[in-house]
Amino acid sequence: MRYIRYLFLAVLAIGIVVISMANRNIVTLSLLPEELAGFAKFNWTAEVPLFVVGFSGLVAGLLIGFFWEWMREAKHRAEASRNRRETARLQREVSRLKKAQSGDDKDDVLALIEDDRKAG
Repeated sequence: MRYIRYLFLAVLAIGIVVISMANRNIVTLSLLPEELAGFAKFNWTAEVPLFVVGFSGLVAGLLIGFFWEWMREAKHRAEASRNRRETARLQREVSRLKKAQSGDDKDDVLALIEDDRKAG
């Protein structure tokens, strides 16, 4: 299984390098359209290779998706935490009741022995 994982990672790395080499053209990224930048008197621009734009979009999408899923599962994690606390509380109660029950049995036996001694 380890070799299959290494093979997959090697193929993925080769694919990324090939895509990067095929998309080396420089593109200009602007924060605002030119008309709006003139009105706002601010425009941030950067010249980067095209593959950087594509991979940045891919990474941003993955991060947004991971965060979205983490937020969606928050109620399930909270419920699991409540269930763990309730289970621990119930286990403590069961052990306390078992100790109390075993202690009562000893007291009953001792009471019977003492009653026999008093009667005899």
